[in-house]
Amino acid sequence: MAAISDTELGHWLATARDAASAAAEVHRAGAGRIGILRADSKGFSDFVSRVDLDAQEAALSIIRGRHPDHLVMAEEEGAGDDGLPEDDTPIWVVDPLDGTTNFLHGHPNHAASVALAVGGRPVAACVHASATSEVWEAREGGGAWRCGRRIRVSEPRELPQSLIATGFTFKGGNDVDRFGRQMAAMRRTGAGIRRCGAAAIDLCYVADGRYEGFWEGFLNPWDFAAGWLVVEEAGGVVQRLEEEPLTLTPGSLLVANHPDTSTAIRDTVRSAG
Repeated sequence: MAAISDTELGHWLATARDAASAAAEVHRAGAGRIGILRADSKGFSDFVSRVDLDAQEAALSIIRGRHPDHLVMAEEEGAGDDGLPEDDTPIWVVDPLDGTTNFLHGHPNHAASVALAVGGRPVAACVHASATSEVWEAREGGGAWRCGRRIRVSEPRELPQSLIATGFTFKGGNDVDRFGRQMAAMRRTGAGIRRCGAAAIDLCYVADGRYEGFWEGFLNPWDFAAGWLVVEEAGGVVQRLEEEPLTLTPGSLLVANHPDTSTAIRDTVRSAG
């Protein structure tokens, strides 16, 4: 991958920030309007709303207006089905509303997530949570920030003193029984466990020290692309549960404040089968 200049990174981060902000404005406009949501079922616990589509349109209009030669992988568009580019063509990975079900129920844990990837890795990213007015962002080599302040992951600690987040879905034949065993195994360690319902926010909470770790058996690239960069720039670790190289493809995710925490979570989850 060719070297990327600070100027390019700054320009791309500004686009990520503005695109996420535009999507978040759609969230705000929709949140207080009774009857605006026309939710259609796409499967159990998976809904797409008018707000999803409008937020995506708002984000992509900014991205495509500034970078017409870039590719786009966006949740509600179906883009990126042919896979990531084989060269270093930049590709925007966008979740216009992570935590749609939360949003539909008035729960504050939802956000817009926008990342630009080059060579298969995110290099600029922003996560904007409209309900809490929190904005996390990062660019390669530039650190991670929340609402304009530099953030770092928490100090390493044993699992009994840790707060660990998780996520689960009932799509795609997910093994609910296996997840139950994983939860039971993690609880036996004494760690506190939380389930937010929006992976982008979970990863940002690891980045700013609220959680020590996070795991989930299956996520799509738009669920974790932005958070991946935010965590790494905050000093954390982002991997696959299977210890395979992490790529912008669907699969498991393991996130932690320290390699030792990552190993402890992986060992505990694997012990459940």
